[in-house]
Amino acid sequence: MSDVTRILVDINGGDSRAAEQLLPLVYDELRKLAAHKMIQERPGQTLDATALVHEAYLRLVGSPKEQRWDNRGHFFSAAAEAMRRILVENARRKGRIKRGGALRRIDLESADLVTSAVPDDLLDLDDALTRLSAEEPEAAQVVKLRLFAGLSINEAAEMLEMSRSTAYDHWAYARAWLHSALCGPQETPGP
Repeated sequence: MSDVTRILVDINGGDSRAAEQLLPLVYDELRKLAAHKMIQERPGQTLDATALVHEAYLRLVGSPKEQRWDNRGHFFSAAAEAMRRILVENARRKGRIKRGGALRRIDLESADLVTSAVPDDLLDLDDALTRLSAEEPEAAQVVKLRLFAGLSINEAAEMLEMSRSTAYDHWAYARAWLHSALCGPQETPGP
């Protein structure tokens, strides 16, 4: 059992001091994930990688609501979800919520989708990802780890304790599903 998993078990068991031990073990990895996502942010942003990590960590272990993590992968999945929610809230806070208008193509293969997306695109992606989570939660988890935590297919598979081929299948399905949800059904030309 890794140190992170042991500490998560202690946190789940009610050990209030365990949360203090967790941060030093996961901070560097969370900081790298957040920095990867924030590097393409526009200059002058009030949210930076350090703030993103701290806010996500506080939501994970500082919440009065009891949260439980089964293992390291579960914790990092929760961290990716927390970072996604923070980025979406930040986009909403900026007051740039616009619906409708011309549809824009969103390249889901791009590693910088989340940080380079304008707030409207991020909000549309969040709405679509919420709908996908209701229909296919495992596929949505792979997307969250890929787009919001910057993990590769192999890393996401390891975190979610699934085979690489299953993770790849979820990723391929989710990309097609999100493309359809974000860009609308594409008409095929007639004969």
